[in-house]
Amino acid sequence: MTFGYSRAEVIAALINLVTLIIVGLYLVYEAIARFFAPEPIAGWIVVMVAGIALAVDVVTAMLTYAMSKESINVKAAFVHNVSDALASVGVIVAGTLILLYDLYVADLIVTVAIAAYVLYQGFSMIGRTIRILMGAAPPDIEFDALIQAMESVDGVEEIHHVHVWELNERDRSVEAHVVIRESDMDRMETIKSKLKHLLGERFRIAHSTLEIELPPTASDHRHDSAVVPQH
Repeated sequence: MTFGYSRAEVIAALINLVTLIIVGLYLVYEAIARFFAPEPIAGWIVVMVAGIALAVDVVTAMLTYAMSKESINVKAAFVHNVSDALASVGVIVAGTLILLYDLYVADLIVTVAIAAYVLYQGFSMIGRTIRILMGAAPPDIEFDALIQAMESVDGVEEIHHVHVWELNERDRSVEAHVVIRESDMDRMETIKSKLKHLLGERFRIAHSTLEIELPPTASDHRHDSAVVPQH
């Protein structure tokens, strides 16, 4: 594992999000099934237990909220906590309406609303997770702008064979072939240093692998260069 286990949290996030989506779909199924075949509520004890569960879910969600901004895995866990809390609210509201007014449609409405929230969150985050695992370019990096910026560095003639990807949400890398003039060979390290500084400051790319080439070598590989698409 030469990259370490940084992507373990991304894989965990994918599993978490797939589970969320399955739960959301199951909630829709259950809501419709219960609407056509209502089940009696087992007294106010159900509402009281839901109240206790709500308090626990709120505390758990508060603990994960701060970290959810920096990790898609923790955010998925946070959404799980919120969906659990909403489910508890749903039990309290729907249970109360059913016990007092036999308003069974409340169960359908509340459950579908919770399912909609869960499915929205799951689908909105799963794309980002899959992109990371597929080695796609970070969404905030315009690929052509990255190449233009690198080619604007003094001494750089051309940039090709460019690959940029994310190891996880925080660590991103790039590898590229850098063409310079033979007369600038004595400035090779300076040019590389400027490129690395540019990548770090403008694109938040901390790790870069740059292969220096001279024009004759570059032309041999010009036609088989590979790039990572923006979308």
